[in-house]
Amino acid sequence: MTIRPATLADLAPLHALIERAYRGDTAREGWTNEAHLLSGTRTTTQALTAQLTDPDTVLLLHEGALATVQITNLGQARAYLGQLAVDPAHQSKGLGRIMLDAAHAHAHTHMHAATIEMSVINVRHELIAWYQRRGYTPNGETRPMPESAGPTTRPIHLIILERPLP
Repeated sequence: MTIRPATLADLAPLHALIERAYRGDTAREGWTNEAHLLSGTRTTTQALTAQLTDPDTVLLLHEGALATVQITNLGQARAYLGQLAVDPAHQSKGLGRIMLDAAHAHAHTHMHAATIEMSVINVRHELIAWYQRRGYTPNGETRPMPESAGPTTRPIHLIILERPLP
């Protein structure tokens, strides 16, 4: 199994993976989708290009574009984890945990992060519980959903979870 930093050459399969995992009918096959909460696309090729060319951001990609995760260096020994996506046909096989572990290791080793944070939609209780079983705890902070997330089906916001590294 290979997990490596994605490059611009991975843009098309990376974009397709994220959309399959988060939005639309294929996302509904998995348990981590947002399709019932948000409509439209999850990301754009322009946004992914910006991430792939940002020196403070790394998108780790699992071989065959089966899973990905974003890690951003926030400075002051902090990193941000986002866009953990596993192809719905391959969920519940441990790939999410593998990608999460790879993200933690990358943030600690390459970004010198002592703490990693993430944001989760407040009504995604099963997803919040999954992250809590992996050492994340709510830090009390909430943030509004960004307008770029797309239209919502009900009022939602983000809660911030964090955990120490390694």
